[in-house]
Parts: sequence; structure tokens; C-alpha cells
Amino acid sequence: MKRTHALALALAVVAGQAGADCATDEAIAAYVKDYMAKVPAAALVPDGSMEDARCTQDKLIEALVPEMGEIVGYKAGLTSGPAQERFGVTEPVAGVLYADMLLEDGASVPLTFGARPLFEADLILVIGDDAINDATTPEEAMAHISAVQPFIELPDLVFKEGEPINGITLTANGVAPRLGVLGTPIPVEDPAAMLEALAAMQVTVTDAEGTVMAEAPGASVLGNPVNSVLWLMSKGYAMNAGDLVSVGSIGPLLPPAKALGKATVSYAGLPGDPQVSVTFTE
Repeated sequence: MKRTHALALALAVVAGQAGADCATDEAIAAYVKDYMAKVPAAALVPDGSMEDARCTQDKLIEALVPEMGEIVGYKAGLTSGPAQERFGVTEPVAGVLYADMLLEDGASVPLTFGARPLFEADLILVIGDDAINDATTPEEAMAHISAVQPFIELPDLVFKEGEPINGITLTANGVAPRLGVLGTPIPVEDPAAMLEALAAMQVTVTDAEGTVMAEAPGASVLGNPVNSVLWLMSKGYAMNAGDLVSVGSIGPLLPPAKALGKATVSYAGLPGDPQVSVTFTE
């Protein structure tokens, strides 16, 4: 991605952020120090507004790019009803994906890959061309998505015990990014068929012994995972060809220790019934 997050959103949010009360430079520096050390951190702007949180996220991104690599896409979070209810929001939240957080299928990561590590079944949609920014329906958006990619996100809630975890604090920290494992891309050859498959697919998480840890349909993500892209664009995120979009949790957040050393996510109903896996090491 050739632009910064702040530039990508400037026209859409500048008016709303003009009076925003961002986290101070000192608070950002303290958060980044704890984040990079993988120790629990204080929440940013816990008593702020959503405008404060978005402004803070922009400042945090500028501080994290030198540590985490360039922005390669966006992520939607809290895209299911149960997740929104759990964290007290009425719509999703948004963050970014950094180049250095993305790992290949089968990657090994420490059990303690973050301060408060978790993992979840997710999915990446690869933007095919800039014309997607004119899409207003799932059908129109799907016509400009070039590939679907299995994805296990490895988020890090990072906050100290007792710190609030809600839409404001999650937006401020970019929706808890840490790592993610990418499966093999599936080219979108028939957009209509893929759109139908995304809603109907059954996503299953299994542990090292093959025991099912979680199951959820693709429709649990805003009715269809493609709606995550439409929601992001409705909030001012401009998509470029090649951008990666994490659609959000397809099922619950899970503790790595319960995977017994390995987690596999299967996508029954997508072409080839693909899988992606991650190994957790002591």
C-alpha cells in the first residue's frame, strides 16, 4: 500500500477529528513500548469518544509502522452479533494490517506471542481493483475482489487486567493486531458463485487432536463476509488494488493453549474446501 492510514482517511474523517482529543505523545510512546515488549499496557483514551479513538489510532499507526512494517490492508472487528454484544457496540470496529504481522500457512509461533494472546478463524478478501470503491451492494463488491484467502488471526488484547475493553479502546489500538497466518489464495473466477459460497460456508476450528473447538457459518459475519468491505468503505476507507481485508472473527476468540499445540481452520463450501493452520510452541 502506497499511502498512510491518515492520508487514506483524511477526506472522510478530518472534520470529525478536528476537535478530537487524541492520546498524548507520551501515552502513545508508553503503549508502543509495552506492546513491543509483549507486556500488558494501559488502554488508550478509555474515557474518550469514537473520534478520539480514531485520532489516537492514526497516531499509533504512525508509531507502529517502523516496528510492524507498512500497511497492507484493513481489518474489521466485532462483525458478529455475539461479539458486538460482548464488547458493548452496535457496529463493527476497524483497524489496519501491517506487512510484518502476516505469516505463511503452517507457521510456528510461541504460545505467548503477545501480552494477552488469542486466535480466531478469519478470512482475507483481496481487492482486485480500485473500482470497488464505487460498490454499494455485495454483488457489486464481489465483482472487484480477486481472491479469497484463509486466515487465522492471532490478536493480542494487550490491555492490563481491569482496563476497559470496548469499542473505544479497541478502535484506539487498531483492534488488537499482533500476527496472522495466511492460507493459499483462492482466485475468484465466478463472483456470484463465490458470494453465495462465502455466506454458506461452514468454518471449523480444530485442535492438534482433531477435536472441534468452534464452528460458525460465513453468514455470521454481517450476513456475508463481503459486507465487511462495504462497511469499511462506508466509514471512509479507500480500497486499492492488492489491499487485504480481514473480515473479522468467524466464531469465538480462543486461547492458544487450548489448541494443544496446533490449530487448523477449515472452510467447507469454498472451492477445494481449503484449510490453514498454525503451530503453537512452548
